[in-house]
Amino acid sequence: MLLRRVLPALTAAGLLLTSGPAVFAADASNLALGKPITASSVIGNFAASNADDGDPTTYWEAAGASFPNTLTVSLGSNADVTSIVLRLNPSTDWGARTQTIEVLGRDQDASTFTSLVAATPYAFDPATGNTVTIPVTARVADVQLKITSNTGSGGGQIAEFGVFGTPSPNPDLTITDATATAGTEADNLTARATVQNVGQLATSATTNVTFYLGTTKVGTTQVGPLAIGASTTVSAPIGRHDAGSYRLTVKVDEANRIIEKDETNNAFVDPSPLVIAPVDSSDLVATVNPTPATPSAGDLVDFVATLKNQGTKASSYGHSLKSTITDTYTGRFQTVLIGVHVGVLAPGASTTVHLGRWRAGADGRYTVKTELSADGNEVALKRANNVSTQDLYVGRGSAMPYHTYEAETGRLRGGAAIVGPNRTIGDLAGEASGRQAVTLNQTGASVEFTTKEPTNTLVTRFSVPDGSPSTLDVYVNDRFLKPITLNPKYAWLYGPEASPSNDPAAGPARHIYDEANLLLGTTVPAGSKIRLQKDATNTGTFAIDFVSLEQVFPVANPDPAHLVTPAGFSQQDVQAALDKVRADITGTLTGVYLPAGDYPTSDKFTVAGTAVKVVGAGPWFTRFVAPQDRANVDVGFRISASANGSSFAGFSYFGDYDTRLDGQGRVFDLANLSDLSIDNVWVEHSVVMVWGTNVHNLTVSNSRARDLMADGINLTNGSTGNHVVNNEARSTGDDSFALWAATDLHNGDQRDNLFEHLTARTPWRAAGVAVYGGQADTFRDVVVADTLAGSGVTISSLNFGVTMRDFGPDPTALANFSVIRSGGHFWGGQTFPAIWVFSATNVFRAIRVSDVDIVDPTYSGIMFQTDYIGGQPAYPVTDTVFSHVSISGAHRSGDAFDAKSGFGLWANELPEPGQGPAVGSVTFHDLKLCDNAQDVKNTTSTFKINIGK
Repeated sequence: MLLRRVLPALTAAGLLLTSGPAVFAADASNLALGKPITASSVIGNFAASNADDGDPTTYWEAAGASFPNTLTVSLGSNADVTSIVLRLNPSTDWGARTQTIEVLGRDQDASTFTSLVAATPYAFDPATGNTVTIPVTARVADVQLKITSNTGSGGGQIAEFGVFGTPSPNPDLTITDATATAGTEADNLTARATVQNVGQLATSATTNVTFYLGTTKVGTTQVGPLAIGASTTVSAPIGRHDAGSYRLTVKVDEANRIIEKDETNNAFVDPSPLVIAPVDSSDLVATVNPTPATPSAGDLVDFVATLKNQGTKASSYGHSLKSTITDTYTGRFQTVLIGVHVGVLAPGASTTVHLGRWRAGADGRYTVKTELSADGNEVALKRANNVSTQDLYVGRGSAMPYHTYEAETGRLRGGAAIVGPNRTIGDLAGEASGRQAVTLNQTGASVEFTTKEPTNTLVTRFSVPDGSPSTLDVYVNDRFLKPITLNPKYAWLYGPEASPSNDPAAGPARHIYDEANLLLGTTVPAGSKIRLQKDATNTGTFAIDFVSLEQVFPVANPDPAHLVTPAGFSQQDVQAALDKVRADITGTLTGVYLPAGDYPTSDKFTVAGTAVKVVGAGPWFTRFVAPQDRANVDVGFRISASANGSSFAGFSYFGDYDTRLDGQGRVFDLANLSDLSIDNVWVEHSVVMVWGTNVHNLTVSNSRARDLMADGINLTNGSTGNHVVNNEARSTGDDSFALWAATDLHNGDQRDNLFEHLTARTPWRAAGVAVYGGQADTFRDVVVADTLAGSGVTISSLNFGVTMRDFGPDPTALANFSVIRSGGHFWGGQTFPAIWVFSATNVFRAIRVSDVDIVDPTYSGIMFQTDYIGGQPAYPVTDTVFSHVSISGAHRSGDAFDAKSGFGLWANELPEPGQGPAVGSVTFHDLKLCDNAQDVKNTTSTFKINIGK
């Protein structure tokens, strides 16, 4: 998300609101207000949810030139509808317009929509309140608008979508009481709940009742048919649990097996906490603390364990601890460390045990397995925590299971040539990793790599001329193996830097690289030679940037008794498997296993009703593939809050986006969700990998985002407590990893998010890492390299035209960064640095940046900038401290922006016309400046750079 100035075009189109928020009073008979609502497409932040929020100054708008557009509201169950009321902003800033709209509906028992009112032109005019009323007589549960034209915009626009009528008779299940038997952590407990049908119809089917302690599902039972007003009490075993205080929650019909009048009253929380007493036992647990916590290769790492007795009884005398360190991906043994504690530990007491030292090997991810000897006073059920594992990362950035080899370091033969280095957009070298590539432009030209590890896969980043696919031959140890197909379909955009298209006539080219992947079909041992070669059968010219090599194997179903396998590979097969888990009222099925294969997909999968595990055979083997014969199909997962706690692992998603369409193309489009996990997932050729709105306790790990039209992972709107760890993003079309504290969809405090062990390579638009507002958020152990048009790291309080939280008062921290060959030019004449500090439309404060190495920035190392509104500075940079920062190699660029280059630190005096000098101050501790054309440039009187020791 880069800086956007005032957009006159929006004003001319009537899209820039100038009136205040006049909230539309909710009518009791408006059944659509606040209900789930979806759209066929969305532009910018004009989300579908704006159309039923009761506020006519917020609105939904479809993507331009995407007719027909649909806007669908789900009432939850049938209603007798009498009219549809559609509104646009009544402000006179909105010009009159006519939209052609058809109204469709779907009965609660139907799978398809039927037309209720034929397509009709409707005039929206501020002079008459910008309101249209459409009489309807129908009993439906879902109402859809199909918009085929709009004289005021390129897509449909609705500010309020009112559906008026009365709910139809239906059952309504609710929990009126729930309790669990108290006991000790050695006891198997039972929970009970009273279920009542408070609706107007009897239920005719059996459904599930689910018991939770906190957010953890602990038991499931069933409730049979209930007459109107009838109630019954059901019970279920909920197992043994550690001592503590728990909140019991019970949900009925979580799988939505029964259509109800009200789906919002199906949960009950016991007001009295369930207290589980401890058993009389010692309970020893060991926590290993390596120092340094994130070492570099070659560092001597000291391992100290904290041994604690968290039980109620003193331990016996003497304990041994053993930590075994292995390479996470290869399983290769590194070392064993052993320590001994002599003595007794009283209840609650702890001690430290020195285990030894290990010299960190190569950069990578290591597993530390710690085993604690059993204590004589520890009962058997307290020994489950005597073995633990944890990750140890060596080196900054992500540690992925593949090795990447730059083409310019390979062996060149047959006329292959290195191009670069340069920083030119649209150039083979300028857009390459390391700013160099290898060209194979004549028969016999090749680049060869010697493998460091065994591999049976190959990924290459390439550029071929725009047009038809080409092939390039792959050789192993001088013998031809097979060709790899290189398709330029998802590369090559043209024209305006902010909104390029696929039309070569639109202007200069950019985004000229893509990636291709290939299963070799054989294992190539370490030390082998893999060669890419242009043979006589390979037509065209080629540029190779790098290759990634990885040894992979398919993963079998890890839990066949509980993970259902789809009947086939189609969209319907997978959705049917997900629905089978949702509809299971026995609690036996917990998820879906997806065997190896290609899964054609043309829509989003719905995950709802219960927490679901979606497990693939691995991202190389379980591959969702969008239609390749047409572009920009919105695929991925649509997850309901009723599926909180779901997990997704071990598959890939190959989209078909060849241009950016905001608001769609989000494979994981998450809203108002918690406790999800996404692990070992590969997303390519979509718009966004993960977009999270008001998400909590989400974990995204060990995943790869590649060749996207916008962000890799972006969390926004009050998202809290999320963990983004060990992911690599390559060639994203917006910020690779971002936190944006917008409040347009949820007014919550955005805090306590941790982004760590991340690598962002070759973002072709915006930054590798970006944080916009919020507090108590942390980014650490990150590598950003070769940004094309934006900064390497953005720290900004720009709100992008929507409401947003300020920074602070708790600090936002960025630590242990390498920012390499980063920066670029965008938005006309503005140049961006390796780290961009931008005080803009919201308060800028409480920023802490430490342990950063900036190497060879394109224009400048760190740039300070202030936004100006109406000729006046918005907010100054305040309470901002940088510690242990090194900046080297900020040279003059020699291009059209040479005068804005070569600065280690730069207080920007005039970023672009209509702006002004940076305002505020910053403090540096332990700043190292080396080999820069000018270490510090500050000609302003409004910004102070304090440099201390």
